[in-house]
Amino acid sequence: MGYAKRTNNRGFDELRKIEAKTGVIKNADGSAYFKIGNTAAYAAVYGPRNLYPKFLQNPSTGILRCSYNMMPFSGTGERVRPGQSRRSREISLVTEKALLPVVDLKEFPNAVVDVFIELIETDAGSRCAGICAASMALADAGISMKDLVVAISVGKVDDKIAVDLDYDEEAYEGGPVSDIPIAIIPSTGEFSLLQMDGEISKEDLIKALSLCKKVVPKLYEIQKKALSEKYTKSD
Repeated sequence: MGYAKRTNNRGFDELRKIEAKTGVIKNADGSAYFKIGNTAAYAAVYGPRNLYPKFLQNPSTGILRCSYNMMPFSGTGERVRPGQSRRSREISLVTEKALLPVVDLKEFPNAVVDVFIELIETDAGSRCAGICAASMALADAGISMKDLVVAISVGKVDDKIAVDLDYDEEAYEGGPVSDIPIAIIPSTGEFSLLQMDGEISKEDLIKALSLCKKVVPKLYEIQKKALSEKYTKSD
């Protein structure tokens, strides 16, 4: 029979409800809020500012530094332990790598731009929500960027290829599950992040990535609208 019906009767190519805002943290140089389904992320950007200790400085360019954190009350199920974990450090690193291709910090040698990402609610796709929020926050801070970065998960639940898996689908026990977080640069179609949890055939992976690219324009428009609305309201 296979996996026949998604939560809230979503189509297999349909995203969860999305909410996006920028300029949400008063004292940050740039900030954003991105919520997809029941996963919500805040991102705050501080800098460029001098990097210390000095031996970490790069005289030819500035440095991007990302910090991802899930709040103790954010998780589905058991309470998340406060502080940095191996998982949060790993996601911090992949977030940085996903954003670096679009960020130009050559005007700021020996400086650092810090991006702090806080997940206040999680129901799958947390790293993708964090990347979307961070990309918007960097743009809100006025950092020179080639483009925004769009991130979303795609995968296979039993016999169905689906975009934007939720927690119930990631935990589905009726068949094999693969979850593939990706990040894309919309203007070029290049992937800046591609990870996978589970197993999937080459043919199904190609189908999954193709499905993912179909929803990228919708996410991209939501990000751009959130940025433009901030300045429209301030006029």
